[in-house]
Amino acid sequence: MKISSRDLVVGIKEYLLMTFGMFCYAFGWQMCVLPAGGMGGGAAGLATLINAILPLNLSEGILTIGNLIFIINCILLILGVMIVGWKFGIKTLYCILMMSVMFNLVDLCLEPDMMVRLLEGVDAWRLLLVVLGAASCGVGIAVSFMQGGSTGGTDIVAMIINKFRTVSYGKVLLMTDFGILISSVFLFTTVNTAVDVDGVAQIQSTTIEPLTSLAFARMIYGFIMIAVIGYTVDFVQSGNQQSNQIMIFCKDYESMAEMINTKAHRGATLIDAMGWYSKVESKAVMVVCRKRDTSTILKFVREEDPNAFITVGSVMGVYGQGFDALNKL
Repeated sequence: MKISSRDLVVGIKEYLLMTFGMFCYAFGWQMCVLPAGGMGGGAAGLATLINAILPLNLSEGILTIGNLIFIINCILLILGVMIVGWKFGIKTLYCILMMSVMFNLVDLCLEPDMMVRLLEGVDAWRLLLVVLGAASCGVGIAVSFMQGGSTGGTDIVAMIINKFRTVSYGKVLLMTDFGILISSVFLFTTVNTAVDVDGVAQIQSTTIEPLTSLAFARMIYGFIMIAVIGYTVDFVQSGNQQSNQIMIFCKDYESMAEMINTKAHRGATLIDAMGWYSKVESKAVMVVCRKRDTSTILKFVREEDPNAFITVGSVMGVYGQGFDALNKL
């Protein structure tokens, strides 16, 4: 099969963006979440938990967090292949490998207290670090998703579970992350986190005992992290291209549709409708627009007919003329 120069450039760009995404993910964990004493879910959260409780300080040698993530994902990949078959794309394998590489690279090349020193004088700096780290992780995940990649971990677990029982991806994510966070409360763990030494935050080894305030604080940080990651992924993937679908029910639907064409400069679609209470047949005016244009259209609708009945709903994606191109799917 002949590969054009354009396809080659697009492929290189996708893999560069996935590499950048995995760097953002590793940076958020290594530089922000861990120094703040936080915890998260997924393969990285499980690796962090294993890394913290390994005896004889084995985690300071070959078994770094990055390598543990790779081992966990490899085990899940093998199980996935055995149970559901080979359904993993090359981009998923690439992201799994680059995630481990970036974790080790960040650990080697950046000072562990870099972000701590930047925010240590700010109130609630630990919470800020967790939020910043979660946002960085969310950006990394979203960038990888947009290029067709995946971070593995929970995705593979979801595929294995769905082989035997239909469970949504969101539920699998919540179950696995919830289990990791809850288990961290009941374990003796030693983590490298920032502590105050003579008024200066320094990275030191800290032992967190089960069911202590530090253990519960770390669990709460974990739930905050999961929420911020989810929001960031949705925001980055949709961004300013988020769209709304507006349904307008009014008596003079022809004038309303014409107004939307001429004043709002948007397209409108008439849909057959009938109010079941009045039993009067009419037409609903449907408008799809960018979220930033919604308030302007609603203002024009109110001017045209103050008694119009309007519903506004978010749509996941709009493709076609005036919106995203179909080749982005």
